[in-house]
Amino acid sequence: MVLLEDEELVRGGIRLILESDPGIEVAAEAADGSGVVELIAKHRPDVVVTDIQMPRVDGLEVTKRVAALPDPPAVLVLTTFDVDEYVHAALQAGASGFLLKDTPPRELAAAVHTVASGEAMLSPRITKRLLGAFAAGKENSDARRRIDQLTPREREVAVSVAQGLSNAEIAAHLYMSPSTVKVHLGRIMGKLGAANRTQVAIVTHDAGLV
Repeated sequence: MVLLEDEELVRGGIRLILESDPGIEVAAEAADGSGVVELIAKHRPDVVVTDIQMPRVDGLEVTKRVAALPDPPAVLVLTTFDVDEYVHAALQAGASGFLLKDTPPRELAAAVHTVASGEAMLSPRITKRLLGAFAAGKENSDARRRIDQLTPREREVAVSVAQGLSNAEIAAHLYMSPSTVKVHLGRIMGKLGAANRTQVAIVTHDAGLV
């Protein structure tokens, strides 16, 4: 993974936490996101962990640049700032996760594994507020129009995603293989114009299906 954080002491602490997990390797780190595309090309990470506020190129711009790449790594935004606007902007830009820096070490490492596997990860204390804010700020008719593009089976998968189920749990719940769930999820994201599972959940909530 690649770690972007402008405060050296904080960056060192995060690196120590993550590398205490034998399944995580911090391949590169930087104080801002100006060279993130080059770092990804060189190290081929599964995950980019980035702060929001950094000099020159901040975490939101990092997320946009990463999302524009072919076969991009997942982006996990880690920040001190529990501000709705940051959360919204990061998820709209294509982030797979958003955690606060007071997240316990084990949960931080678990979040890296979660987004690396293609799942979404949000700080529990902002999840409910986030979904409500998105629902209040979007036209329900637009969400319903997009949801109407889904087949009945795809709707079932979208609802399961919005309920917070993992791919394995969806597979068990809907009696399909995990690989079939991934195929459905890919089609759902394409039809909804969603960059990740969290955006699928937001549209599904906004359409009133959950």
